[in-house]
Amino acid sequence: MIAFVNGVVAALTPALAVIEVGGVGMAVHCTPNTIAGLRVGEQARLATSLVVREDSLTLYGFADDDERQVFELLQTASGVGPRVAQAMLGVHTPDALRAAFASGDAKALTAVPGIGPKGAQKLLLELKGKLGAPAPVVGAQRAVASAPAPWTEQLTAALIGLGYASREAEEAVVIVTPQAEAAIASGGSAPVPQLLRAALQSLNRAR
Repeated sequence: MIAFVNGVVAALTPALAVIEVGGVGMAVHCTPNTIAGLRVGEQARLATSLVVREDSLTLYGFADDDERQVFELLQTASGVGPRVAQAMLGVHTPDALRAAFASGDAKALTAVPGIGPKGAQKLLLELKGKLGAPAPVVGAQRAVASAPAPWTEQLTAALIGLGYASREAEEAVVIVTPQAEAAIASGGSAPVPQLLRAALQSLNRAR
């Protein structure tokens, strides 16, 4: 198993990072949140999980070992493959997933593309207790309320990491804000992967 890769970021796309390791470009599939923390030309270390199939070897990358562990635990549920597990981590942090499973929050799971109400209930039954307990929240949630929404910071950072100027990234965030607000108003969370795709489409049309 390839536990991690450490090297210079050679290229980035919305879902893929190419890390140069010993002169070889390793294609690593990542969530937008992980991509947002990378910069082309800079050194990066990604925890990784290698998924082996008869016709393919696919490397998935994560910001830290905790994300990788949750990614692998999610796949112990029937019907959850690496793509669904990665989508879950693209929408929720590991601790947010732990909290959802601990409290039986099916609505949080249906915010993930491809998971419906029945699938969410099934996952809650199969995975409850397997991910462990979420870390205790210390202090100031009130102060967080006045801060920018996390999805706007993630999306802006992802766009800048892909080479767009700050002004372009901020304009694209404004364009997709109604889509994010609609998702939040319906009881879910802002779907960062879909918002990133929509933002990239708006930027491509502008060019």
